[in-house]
Amino acid sequence: MLQVAFIREHREDIITGLAKRNIDATQMVDDAISFDEERKQLQTELDNTLAESNAISKEIGILYKSGKATHANILKEKIAILKQDSKTLGDQLNAKSDELTNLLYKIPNVPHESVLKGNSEEDNEEIFSEGEIPKLHEGALPHWELAKKYDIIDFELGNKIAGAGFPVYKGKGARLQRALIAYFLDKNTNAGYTEYQLPLLVNEASCYGTGQLPDKEGQMYHDSRDDLYLIPTAEVPGTNVFRDVLLAESDLPIGITGYTPCFRREAGSYGAHVRGLNRLHQFDKVEIIRVEHPDNSYKAFDGMIDHVKEILNELKLPYRILRLCGGDTGFPAALTYDFELFSTAQDRWLEISSVSNFESYQANRLRLRFKNSNGKNELAHTLNGSSLALPRVLAGILENNQTEDGINIPEVLIPYTGFDKI
Repeated sequence: MLQVAFIREHREDIITGLAKRNIDATQMVDDAISFDEERKQLQTELDNTLAESNAISKEIGILYKSGKATHANILKEKIAILKQDSKTLGDQLNAKSDELTNLLYKIPNVPHESVLKGNSEEDNEEIFSEGEIPKLHEGALPHWELAKKYDIIDFELGNKIAGAGFPVYKGKGARLQRALIAYFLDKNTNAGYTEYQLPLLVNEASCYGTGQLPDKEGQMYHDSRDDLYLIPTAEVPGTNVFRDVLLAESDLPIGITGYTPCFRREAGSYGAHVRGLNRLHQFDKVEIIRVEHPDNSYKAFDGMIDHVKEILNELKLPYRILRLCGGDTGFPAALTYDFELFSTAQDRWLEISSVSNFESYQANRLRLRFKNSNGKNELAHTLNGSSLALPRVLAGILENNQTEDGINIPEVLIPYTGFDKI
């Protein structure tokens, strides 16, 4: 979340920036400043009341030692009043602090200066493309039909076991899925990321830490008895590794990677564009997460973009990169680039990765700091990216590499699959 001091110093810039998200933030920004002034005033009153109470307590001790019990007893009555005042002020301070925090949770991050104003994905800006779109043979099939033809993914079986959006991978389909996970992890660890195996369930504090709450309640599976959430992405447990951590400046940068299944309700998703692997309730993803010095985070962001490019170039998949407009940028992100691959059989682009710089927004929620060269505690910057989300990558491989006599496996994956064709 945004820091109140930052809001106060950059009021106009924040209001202008959030207008790119189609949000009139004037009232929220002014309320945050007002709530903070009220909080400070209550804190001052409480501190003064406590100081007066402490001073009188010392005076009472001196009076008793001097044999002036009557005067001391009168002051004890004043102490009782001050204690009640302290309790009242403390309750008011806590309530105002909670009110301020709850408001700050509702203010999204300010978009980076390069982000354009826009309403939806239709307003995103293509900034890069790579690879040639293959020309397929007559009668080429979308991946859900290829999956049935070669018996590698069973959507009907998944529907029987769990419901729509829970496919069952079989035989060479399961092997290809496992190969992609291993390949992605090897690419990431070879690039210097430390591999983590992370929990698939997280608590409420973790969801608030990365900004899924209070923004994405409807998209997450939640168990109310244990108050745990199935992760929508490895970003949540991975970034919360660093919650309440004070790093040394020399610890930076930090990069971690992890494979997890991910779970999303995806409520209201219907139609041809969600068929097959296009949109699932459970899917596999390999994530990269970085903790960076604020001075270096955008250089690190560019490095993450180049890293995902390298993977897609090795897979020989045609792709493009979009800079998301304000209306399509996620709640906690300052800047997001989406990677999309072209599905020739479906004749459309499929999102396969998002790389985001959150600047200090998540770090402030997480209380993730480092001690800078001046010995002061400073908020770090956090970044994350899909490297990669598997379902649509798999769909692209199946569709773009199909031939009349089978599906060719990308050369870089053959050491992992043990076969070159399905």
